[in-house]
Amino acid sequence: MKYLGSAESFLSIGTIGNKITLALAKINNYEKIAHYDFAFVKPLDEMALHTIFNEFEKIITIEDGVIKGGFGTAILEFASQNKYPNPILNLGILDEFIEHGTVEELQKYCKIDIESLISILS
Repeated sequence: MKYLGSAESFLSIGTIGNKITLALAKINNYEKIAHYDFAFVKPLDEMALHTIFNEFEKIITIEDGVIKGGFGTAILEFASQNKYPNPILNLGILDEFIEHGTVEELQKYCKIDIESLISILS
């Protein structure tokens, strides 16, 4: 497989994509990371996904919903059905009971806050 561009691509859905934008602005090698913010999960934009999987080595999905059965799972299914070998990391809410807290506290717990994203990107 030939990767034409950057090493990593972030795929987001919803307002959590704003966190990616903020995290990218705070790192040095931001030009090596692409960000695609999808408008919807179903139907998936398969044409865009084929381009992304052929252009980028690693795919990272992020959502502010539960990972299992969500956007990241749909991307994993797409990759499997199309036999893409790219490593995929899914970020989002874990499939477990989470105590109450502020949005910031819960995002930090799920490692989808800006600081956690910066550490993943760096």
